[in-house]
Amino acid sequence: MAEAAYQARLKGHYDEVVRPKMVEAFGYKNPMEVPALDKVVLNMGVGEAVADSKKVRSAMEDLEKIAGQKAVVTKARRSIATFKLRDGMPIGVKVTLRKTRMMEFVDRLVNIALPRVRDFRGLNAKSFDGRGNFAMGLKEHIVFPEINYDQIDQVWGMDIIVCTTAKTDDEARELLKAFNFPFRQQS
Repeated sequence: MAEAAYQARLKGHYDEVVRPKMVEAFGYKNPMEVPALDKVVLNMGVGEAVADSKKVRSAMEDLEKIAGQKAVVTKARRSIATFKLRDGMPIGVKVTLRKTRMMEFVDRLVNIALPRVRDFRGLNAKSFDGRGNFAMGLKEHIVFPEINYDQIDQVWGMDIIVCTTAKTDDEARELLKAFNFPFRQQS
């Protein structure tokens, strides 16, 4: 039930506010030309998993609470002797969110999690990859309300990649600004 409310709210926001803003800013002729959010990828690297494999399980449970869907364990591609890492060893977890869950996550990220980040001064507006995708990192995964601070054994950082259908960084930046992403003012 809650997922449908998020979906309807952000979908309505996209149709009523974001799409007209984008058409006005870039002069799209076709409504299907207007960029949209495609997917959100969440990634947690667990370097401590080399010494203790239970850390991956704990990170996986936390990421599943945050994302609302099952996480996938990522494994090392090659052995690195200096890090005592062997090929195939689990070293992280990731989740790809699309459609309803993606919209719900973006809403929670912008309105709940980012305001809870300590010393938050805004997102870096230069963190785009040249093809309209935005990447950011969080130092603590405990900023999400799903994580109970008293029940976690360790605080991990996480990467969040927001993929859009925009062709340029300027289009993607305007799209995310319209979705209320708090970008830092360039000086």
